[in-house]
Amino acid sequence: MAEQETLIEDLEQLDGANRRLLLWARLNRAWVLIDEGRPGEAEVEALVVLRSLTRLAHLTEVWRLELSALQCLGHALCAQDEYQEAETIARGNLPRAEQQPATGLHRLLIRSLSGQGRHEEALTESRRTFPELPPSDSGELELARAVALHALGRPGEAETEARRALAACERYLHPAHPRVGEVHALLARIASA
Repeated sequence: MAEQETLIEDLEQLDGANRRLLLWARLNRAWVLIDEGRPGEAEVEALVVLRSLTRLAHLTEVWRLELSALQCLGHALCAQDEYQEAETIARGNLPRAEQQPATGLHRLLIRSLSGQGRHEEALTESRRTFPELPPSDSGELELARAVALHALGRPGEAETEARRALAACERYLHPAHPRVGEVHALLARIASA
């Protein structure tokens, strides 16, 4: 986080369309804040990025950054149990998203549906065909399916998906990554049920 703060401080000097670099750095900081369990701060940071984008939009193309900021905001809201608002963000922006941004919004939709207890819908959404996810998202869809299956009372299928999620996480993510911990916690819940 200290390195990000230094980078953001250095990028504050940029102006015009070059400010996109600063906004990407601030958005990256928001994602880190979510991972560190500080979703309220991440929400504020994502909103700052979105407000800044309104001043940049006439200078340069910003739609990818905007969709990424909205996705980050949605995940920050989910981390604060604001699932309906996150669902609104996902559904409202999916029609204009394509490729990777669309995949990110679909993942947000899955998380928001599951958080609302709408596990059958989350499971259906998670079974869509998605392009290959970047390594940083390894195990996310499998974990979402496992959570939904467990909530629907299908422990065998849930365990299989959770083990797939764990294998994907172990391939690309550090053992201390929060998603690895989420998978282990789910496997423990499944085993104790």
